[in-house]
Amino acid sequence: MIRTLNIYDNPVIGVFATCTENAAIVPYGTGENIVKSLNEYLDVDVFSTLISGSVVVGSLSCGNSSGLLVPRQSSLPGLIGSDIPIVEVPGNLTAMGNNILVNDSAALVNPELTDGAIEVISRALNVDVHRGTIAGVKTVGMAAVATNRGLLVHPRINQHELARLEDVFNLPIEVGTVNYGSQVVGSGVLANSKGYVAGSETTGHELGRIEDALMN
Repeated sequence: MIRTLNIYDNPVIGVFATCTENAAIVPYGTGENIVKSLNEYLDVDVFSTLISGSVVVGSLSCGNSSGLLVPRQSSLPGLIGSDIPIVEVPGNLTAMGNNILVNDSAALVNPELTDGAIEVISRALNVDVHRGTIAGVKTVGMAAVATNRGLLVHPRINQHELARLEDVFNLPIEVGTVNYGSQVVGSGVLANSKGYVAGSETTGHELGRIEDALMN
């Protein structure tokens, strides 16, 4: 089973899409074959939308089984009438998917997020929220992927950050890359506890590491 694909002919699928245990959110214009693959591999309903007119849905949003976080004053026409709770996060850091790493039990966020934003995130997603970095990167949502079974993280994570992640998520952690060597693994993987997909340039060795990290 080939678990690689593109969105808009681009392998950085984590920039364009996001997923939870229950849903995947993709931009308008995503091919029907891609929607079908996401439905099959992740065992989720797939919704198409734009976030305030933008196709970078994965950079601007993220969530878990409790809800979906978006920037304040966002419009999401494709999600009107869906049963997905949508919560707007205040503040100037609008790229929720870039700045938040979350599963159903915990979240690590950009240290620059305000106390008010963290309070909203915690309440909306029903998780404890912690500030931190991964490999010195503040945009932790791009530097790692988290499911309810494990984490795949940037290969240059340091021991202090690794210990912090282990304490926050209490899950196995593996380092890896995507898309033929990209260290920002969040940009190239969509995953939940039921499955995963990666960008089309991801090698067989990288796919093995992703599976070890997120599925075992």
